[in-house]
Amino acid sequence: MSTLAHTPYDGSTKPFTIGLKPLDLATWIEIDEHLPAYLAEKAVLNRALPDKVFAAEADTDAAQAEVLHLLLEHLLAFYPDRYRREGETVHLRATGTTIDLGRSAPLLAAAALVQEDLVLMRRGDDGWRLAAASLCFPSSWNLRDKFGRTLTAIHDPVPDFGAGSRADGLINRMFDKLQPANPVQRWNWSLQPDAERHKPLSDSLVSHKGVRRFPSDDTAASTFIRVERQTLRKLPASGDILFTIRIYVDPVAVLSRHADCSSLAASFAEQLSALDTAQLDYKGLSADRDQLVTMLERLGR
Repeated sequence: MSTLAHTPYDGSTKPFTIGLKPLDLATWIEIDEHLPAYLAEKAVLNRALPDKVFAAEADTDAAQAEVLHLLLEHLLAFYPDRYRREGETVHLRATGTTIDLGRSAPLLAAAALVQEDLVLMRRGDDGWRLAAASLCFPSSWNLRDKFGRTLTAIHDPVPDFGAGSRADGLINRMFDKLQPANPVQRWNWSLQPDAERHKPLSDSLVSHKGVRRFPSDDTAASTFIRVERQTLRKLPASGDILFTIRIYVDPVAVLSRHADCSSLAASFAEQLSALDTAQLDYKGLSADRDQLVTMLERLGR
């Protein structure tokens, strides 16, 4: 059986669509056996690149604290075998480490407990903007470039999501109407030639049109599926919206062992084939699309 947690390329989620689905809060945070590796990588990135993986407006402390409170409440209720709180510290049984809740910004403390990245969105006169974030595993974007920018500006590089587009209007209205009792989730997928989770734009080939990223001699052995699960939850006290991002990176060989490999690979190849030039360029797959489609078609036979 496969260890794939999510397969949005099965046709249930179309690329470059909003694709929101209701979220059962019991499944808000996803924790698996890779928790120690994720948290260790976060710790390294926070030490080495503090200004690139964390940013917060000065007046977001209360909202950050609200995030930490809600997250702790959730973890202690749904993962009591993994977390134990003692006063202002939390012990993580999987790693043997203890997090001092008062030693850093609340959002940093919260992000040190889970595999998700945490992004705080705040409503202003010009719309919803990115007001705070702990972002260690970006999918080809930079926190410093997006910090303080509105949803419209953040999505401007995404095909069909720029200012004035139908998607831009829908996303902003959805943020405005989101209620604390009705959180939502969505998924993205892409393909990459390595297993790295930390993929800021400046260190990635994704934006380079026409650049070959996958070796032609053994595509299957050097291809990894990157799935991004996002959740949106309006915070009841502050009115801000918490945007969580959980990254999964699996070798395509895992797909080959999936019980539904044939249908999944066929759907994946179909969706990849259907991407237009702008969409392929955005995902950094323009030069490799045909060989990736061929690989997936072979996988499904």
